[in-house]
Amino acid sequence: MATGAAESIPTKEPKAASVAAPAQPFTNPYIGILGVFLGAAAASMNSRLISIGLPDLRGAKGFGFDEASWIPAALDMALMFSGVFCVFLNGRLGPRRILLPCAAVFTATSFLIPFSPNLWVMLFLQVLAGLSSGTFYSLTLTFALVALPKRLVIWGIAAYAGDIVFSTNISEALQAWYVEHLSWHWIFWNATVLTPLMFICVYFGIPKHSLPPGPAPSWRGWTYFSFGLALIVGAFDQGERLDWLNSGVIVAMLTAGIFLVIAAFIRRKRQPNPITDLAFLKTRNAIILGISITVFRFLLLVAYILIPAYLANIKDYRPLQIGQTLAWVAVPVLALVWVVPLIIIGTGSRLIMAVGFTSIAVTSLIFSRVDSSWAGTSFQRVELFLAAGLACSYVGMVGSIVLEALEAGALKSAKNVCSFSGLMHLNRIFGGSAGVAVLTHFLSVREKFHSNMLGLHVQAGNWLTTERLRMFTGGLFPESTGLDQAQARGMVLLGKQVRAQAYTMAIGDGFVLIAWVVIGFFVAMLLLKPGKISYKDLRNMK
Repeated sequence: MATGAAESIPTKEPKAASVAAPAQPFTNPYIGILGVFLGAAAASMNSRLISIGLPDLRGAKGFGFDEASWIPAALDMALMFSGVFCVFLNGRLGPRRILLPCAAVFTATSFLIPFSPNLWVMLFLQVLAGLSSGTFYSLTLTFALVALPKRLVIWGIAAYAGDIVFSTNISEALQAWYVEHLSWHWIFWNATVLTPLMFICVYFGIPKHSLPPGPAPSWRGWTYFSFGLALIVGAFDQGERLDWLNSGVIVAMLTAGIFLVIAAFIRRKRQPNPITDLAFLKTRNAIILGISITVFRFLLLVAYILIPAYLANIKDYRPLQIGQTLAWVAVPVLALVWVVPLIIIGTGSRLIMAVGFTSIAVTSLIFSRVDSSWAGTSFQRVELFLAAGLACSYVGMVGSIVLEALEAGALKSAKNVCSFSGLMHLNRIFGGSAGVAVLTHFLSVREKFHSNMLGLHVQAGNWLTTERLRMFTGGLFPESTGLDQAQARGMVLLGKQVRAQAYTMAIGDGFVLIAWVVIGFFVAMLLLKPGKISYKDLRNMK
């Protein structure tokens, strides 16, 4: 009897294990990770395609410049609203309950947007698309970190970096190819190809979860906060066009946005949220590493704004030509992100992040020598250095943030995960919009400055000015009706040259600003406390 009893114990343990098996968090995490990566790529490409393809969209739909500018603004505002809100919603519902319906909504709205009968319908659909796709990017890394074994986390970060950087850099060439060979509709329909694949992967890769026990959180404070940030992002987006505080629209959006953010913090004090712990974020390392995301988003503007703006405005490059210049960076980045983790394991993520930022700063200083003789090939000569900087900085930055999260115990509770992830995504979305607004305004101010300075030396009666006008008049005289018209056309041409030179000098100043931002962040990095764990330590963890 005793022997029989002893032998019966092992037979019960497998049954208990089989009963507990459904409680495991993931049935096939790798399929789920592929799904969230596809979603992040779809959301990133959608935002870039709409921004780049706005002129083609205006021409096809007959929208004016001012009214069409609200199309990407509506998308950015919706992305801001859902990007942080869904992080906390995920702590309550889980990724499956969020991603599946959002993928379906995003697919449907992306298909319907080109058929919008007027601007208001398009803006409404854009808001729906932004609210749904904003969840993709925000839940990607959070899900991957929980799903992957600790020893594979750095490789998941590498895949994440390659996914985002490659999809974003290839968007310019892809949009031009769509317009040249298919139609402008594919600016939106691109998402209808990727998102259904994401839906399938999420469906089979992320299992259902029961709702966590405990009191239901209050969503009112986070609604105030997210809506307030969305209004501020909209003000940033439209500020330069509407002349900032001289516009009643901008003042109203900023005032309402700030009011709602303050109301959210008051609400948070009066009724603490069970899935939020702001005190957990009051650490020096978390704040500095959060700032690193904003800095990186600003550095990306080298490839997103400065180079395209120069090629389009000074060299009259078509979108396809600009895309070919920039898409070249995406290929080496996709390869380099798999080499960087090996270096990080042997050295450290913060060191590699600093090396990457330095590479981008040095590249920017080289680009700051730009003049009107530069072409697309002039940038391509050093773009490999830029690609190495992007790969090192992205993987090193995200790797440093993940180590800080592990060291601080961010993954030990849903409240800590939501708070830490929410801070990082706030810096990603809000910092990116603020960076675009700052750089756009900076370029405008510097162009006016250089135009005024050049104008002081281009005056009537100056012998250099007279000689240049005489040369233009002589060249234009055969195609003019007389001397007066040739002189008038020569003055117009001289004015265009002055403006082009002023804009080129402003672009050069923009590259210098990028370098100074890196130097400023390096000062902040000196305040980081040494980390206690490294990716070498994680190699033996499950």
